[in-house]
Amino acid sequence: QVQLVESGGGLVQPGGSLRLACAASGSIFTIHVMGWYRQAPGKQRELVATVSNGPITNYSDSVKDRFTISRDNSKNAVYLQMDSLKPEDTADYYCYAQLQPTNWGPRTFRYWGQGTQVTVSS
Repeated sequence: QVQLVESGGGLVQPGGSLRLACAASGSIFTIHVMGWYRQAPGKQRELVATVSNGPITNYSDSVKDRFTISRDNSKNAVYLQMDSLKPEDTADYYCYAQLQPTNWGPRTFRYWGQGTQVTVSS
């Protein structure tokens, strides 16, 4: 069993900052990619940022230069530092990991966290 647990969401004023954290636990052999998606009310889930081994980072245009993704491989954790937040950043943020569980050979699977709410409002 593999679990992803997020933390760090909340209410913040426009222009403020939040830091999200996500830790993966369980029977993990190796993690290839970790990242964040978000889903605003009435909208589809969209990519925010990913970090793969390297590390190689990728950001959506809407958050580039405001958000920073980082990873701690020793903790199987990924972080999202969100600065200069805007009301349009309001959404549920989901952590995900593409990883190889133990005892499954080279097969990889994608796992999701339960989501953490971020609200940007004055």
